[in-house]
Amino acid sequence: MKTKIILSLGICAIFFMLSCQNKGNSGKDSASDTTNVATTVKALRPIGAEPVWAPGIKPEMLAVIEKLESYKDQPIPELTAVEARKNHTPTDAVKDLMAEHNMVAPKMKVDTMGKEIPVSGGTIHARIYTPQGGNGPYPVIVYYHGGGFVIANVDVYDASAKALADQVGAVVVSVAYRLAPEHKFPTAHNDAYAAYDWVVKNAASIMGDPKLIAVAGESAGGNLAVSTAIMARDNKIMMPTAILAVYPVAGANMMTESYVKNAGAIPLNKAMMEWFVKNYLNNMDEAKDPRINLVAANLKGLSPTTIITAEFDPLQSEGMLLATKLKAAGSSVDSKNYDGVTHEFFGMGAVVPEARDAMGYAVKQLKKAFNK
Repeated sequence: MKTKIILSLGICAIFFMLSCQNKGNSGKDSASDTTNVATTVKALRPIGAEPVWAPGIKPEMLAVIEKLESYKDQPIPELTAVEARKNHTPTDAVKDLMAEHNMVAPKMKVDTMGKEIPVSGGTIHARIYTPQGGNGPYPVIVYYHGGGFVIANVDVYDASAKALADQVGAVVVSVAYRLAPEHKFPTAHNDAYAAYDWVVKNAASIMGDPKLIAVAGESAGGNLAVSTAIMARDNKIMMPTAILAVYPVAGANMMTESYVKNAGAIPLNKAMMEWFVKNYLNNMDEAKDPRINLVAANLKGLSPTTIITAEFDPLQSEGMLLATKLKAAGSSVDSKNYDGVTHEFFGMGAVVPEARDAMGYAVKQLKKAFNK
C-alpha cells in the first residue's frame, strides 16, 4: 500500500488521506465481511512527546503519525507522482499499529464487487459496497477518495467507504477517477461527474434507490463531491440527496490561517499541497477555477451539506469558509471541527476515537437526509 494524502487545490478519502501509494485496483473487489472499527478498542500511546507543530494532539493520533514517520519515506514534494504512490500511507500506519497491538476489528456486513463505468476517453473502475442481508433498494452514496488528485486509490480509502456502507445501510460506489499528472485538470472532476450520472441512471442495477443518492468524499474527494453537485445543478440532472465533504480542498489561497499554522504538519502540509497543485493543474491560473476554488463558486441551490474539518490540517480554514459561504448562499449546512487530529483522520476509526465520532456524525447526517 502507499501514499494517502490530499490536496488544497484534501484533495483522503483520501481519505484522505496522505502520503499514499496507488496500488490501483487490487483485484479484490469481490469480497464479504471486511473490517473497520475494533470490537474492543485499545488506547494507543505515542512513544515520544507531541511535536511542535501539533500542541494538544490526541495520543492515538500521534501514535499513527509516529508510525507513519517510522517508515522514513522520502518526502512527497521530492518525488515524481509515480514514486509518491509507492510511499506508505496513513492506512498502512493504522494497520501496522493494529497488528503490533493485537487489535481485532469486526467484520463489516457488506459485500464488494468491481464495476467499470464509462467516461469520456474510456472507462474508470468503481468498487461497489452493498449491505448484506437484504434485497434493497438501498440509498446510494457515491464516494470519492482523497490524494490531491495525484495519489491514493480506493484501497487506501477502503475503511471509510466500507464503514459508510455498513453504518448507513447504503450502497457505496467508490470511484477510482483518473489521476494526475497523467490526466490533468479537469479529468478527475469530469470522471467524478460521469460516475454520479451513471449511478443516477443505473442505481436499480446495483440494488440502489434512484431517488436517494448522496455524494461524499475526503480531501480532494470532498472537492469532487461538492463540484459534482454543482455540475448536477447546472446540467439540470437529479441533484444529490445530500453532500458529505470531509476536510475538502475548497480554496486557492495558501496563506489562510490554517495554512500558516499547519505549514509543516503531517501527513499533509503546505509543500505537499503545492506539489499536488503543480501536478494536477495545467497552469496556476486554473487554481481560481470554481471547480477548485469552491469558496468562490456559485453555491446556490445545493443539497444539504455536511462538512468535517480537522485542527492540524492546512485545509481547515477553507473547509470552514466553505460552510460559511454555503450558508450565505441559502444552503442547509451542518459542520463540525475536530480538535487534536490531523488530515486523514476520518478513516482511522479502528484506533482514533475522534475518527469514530466523526464517522458517527457523518452517518447520522446521511441517515437524516435519507429519512432512515
